[in-house]
Amino acid sequence: MNRDTLFSTPIEKLGDFTFDESVAEVFPDMIQRSVPGYSNIITAIGMLAQRFVTPNSQVYDLGCSRGAGILSMRRNIQAENVKIIGVDNSLPMVERCRAHIQAYHSDVPVEIHCADIREVEIKNASMVVLNFTLQFLPRRDRLALLDKIYQGLNPNGIVVLSEKFTFENTQMNELLIDLHHTFKRANGYSELEVSQKRTALENVMLTDSIETHKIRLKNAGFSQVELWFQCFNFGSMIAIK
Repeated sequence: MNRDTLFSTPIEKLGDFTFDESVAEVFPDMIQRSVPGYSNIITAIGMLAQRFVTPNSQVYDLGCSRGAGILSMRRNIQAENVKIIGVDNSLPMVERCRAHIQAYHSDVPVEIHCADIREVEIKNASMVVLNFTLQFLPRRDRLALLDKIYQGLNPNGIVVLSEKFTFENTQMNELLIDLHHTFKRANGYSELEVSQKRTALENVMLTDSIETHKIRLKNAGFSQVELWFQCFNFGSMIAIK
């Protein structure tokens, strides 16, 4: 695992954060040291796949990055005649994801596509994963994507939506942000790294509150929506059709 040092030295002109070659190369280290509870979420995605994926259906990972969620589902799916479809708009991520998938033998076929998740058809789905993906879409496009997912889900199909959250209470929001930064410092990031990355992300990652996500999912048609995991200002939700 290559160590993330992308923001360890002063950058004169910080551009917006992108999932380019340099990020893809260090992504496993970056996300483990930056997202509290990430490993728990990946493990639980596999557990949910074992429970909810049905025979003769499709599973989607929208924003699949290097394939951690896909591998977790693939190890746990027991239903027959299931196909996993991973989609990411970063070619460096897609290339690494394909290599990781090929390295592990399984009877569950996987297709990886380099594409915009807003343009992908969702059909015959028993499970759809959006693992820290929706927050990178323009807010105006988020409900439309969830509407499309809902229409493509089979009855009792599940959506797993993991996100960084904002909180309406200003004092609590600042506390959870500070705890997250403390978590990053405890994982070896310097004040400079924390500051520069936050600046690079501020125009790219637009976060919503838990309540906003719940309302949006219910507006898309989901009758059962709940937060199942939270650590500081990161968490994951389940929505069942």
